[in-house]
Amino acid sequence: METRKRTKYMIAAGVVATAIVAGVIGWSKRKSKEVRTEIDIRASDERVWQILTDFPNFVNWNPFITKISGDLKKRARLKVRIQPQGERGMTFRPIILDVEPKRELHWIGRFAVPGLFSGEHIFTIEPLGKDHVRFIHREIFTGLFVLIYARNFDTNIRQGFEDMNQALKAKAEQSISIS
Repeated sequence: METRKRTKYMIAAGVVATAIVAGVIGWSKRKSKEVRTEIDIRASDERVWQILTDFPNFVNWNPFITKISGDLKKRARLKVRIQPQGERGMTFRPIILDVEPKRELHWIGRFAVPGLFSGEHIFTIEPLGKDHVRFIHREIFTGLFVLIYARNFDTNIRQGFEDMNQALKAKAEQSISIS
């Protein structure tokens, strides 16, 4: 008789735990945090795109995303190394969701367990006129870890985006003035 009771309690506990986990994962998918920065650059969309997609040279100019390798095509997996100022760097392997030359590069990186953490990183180039673009750099974070790291997104991650934007602007505008 005691074994039956224990089995019922174990089943009930399993059902409750499963419901809680499903609820947390469902809730975490609805929770998101976006970091968005933008900068105007006096260079052509073609020039900014060329710098942004010249992955082997990131190490020479980019203070935030210090290394990228992989093919620049939809559904390709990249290897990306970021180095937020004042933090240990991290390497992750996102999948490219969209590549629209001279307009957008969009990838998603996910933590191993669904619902814990993912980030959609989007670079957009908007033409504003001849040799003048707006570079929009953003990431949409979702998952349970958003609650834990949200403050970090508004400080170190945002600062990393701003640093990268400034470096991209300097490199693109320097190239224009030399030409």
